[in-house]
Amino acid sequence: MTPTPAITDSHCHLDFPDFDGEREAIIARAQDAGVARMVTICTRLRQEPQVRAIAEAHDPVFYAAGTHPMSAAAEPLVTVEDLTALAAHPKFVGIGETGLDYHYTAESAEIQQTSLRIHIEAARQTGLPLIIHARDADDDMARILTEEHRAGAYPCVMHCFSSGAGLAQAALDLGFYLSVSGIAAFPKSQALRDIFAAAPRDRLLVETDSPYLAPPPHRGKRNEPAYSAHTARAVAEAMGMDYADFAAQTEANFDRLFWKAAQWRKAA
Repeated sequence: MTPTPAITDSHCHLDFPDFDGEREAIIARAQDAGVARMVTICTRLRQEPQVRAIAEAHDPVFYAAGTHPMSAAAEPLVTVEDLTALAAHPKFVGIGETGLDYHYTAESAEIQQTSLRIHIEAARQTGLPLIIHARDADDDMARILTEEHRAGAYPCVMHCFSSGAGLAQAALDLGFYLSVSGIAAFPKSQALRDIFAAAPRDRLLVETDSPYLAPPPHRGKRNEPAYSAHTARAVAEAMGMDYADFAAQTEANFDRLFWKAAQWRKAA
């Protein structure tokens, strides 16, 4: 029997209460579905110890941490030193998520932008990928990412990318990656699928953003890392790629960007 191609859920939230009492089973289901690795994301630095503990307890799980833009005004302003200190942990593989969200929290745009620039500097200093959340802020996001990149290069992924073609191109022009979530598998998301299909194949990642944004056939239900396989199959089909080839490509992309996770696998 042909083995299930391996993929990585590059962005999930395993610490969220939606998964309480089920984490062992959820991680096992992910591996059964071919999701060999997961990156769980801490969105408030005060919760970093709990998120770190999940990564430490499960070999396939890695973690990242930052201040989510929707929390930027409510949380203490993070420092570069706060973030770079976390990078000493062998399973800490990314900076963020950070970014701009003007859909729900436009009133805190200024502090969001300040926080974003701090996270960018931490990514620049550590060489770890910046994990960006962008919603209804395409112009400011493209401007800040470009300004900061001119000041010094840094690696970056546009997580759960669902913005317009302009921001996608701006990110790709900077050498950044686009991450595909369950939104891309929704029937009305053809424009988004077209963006991914037009992007270089070596710049795409796959994620769930679970417990949110479950793809069909689980839409409307709680999402979990195993379902990233549904998203990957939908995008592979849209790109006219064999699923095994798409899986192998996104694995190579993940290893290139999230190099600490790749080193862990190699060391293991």
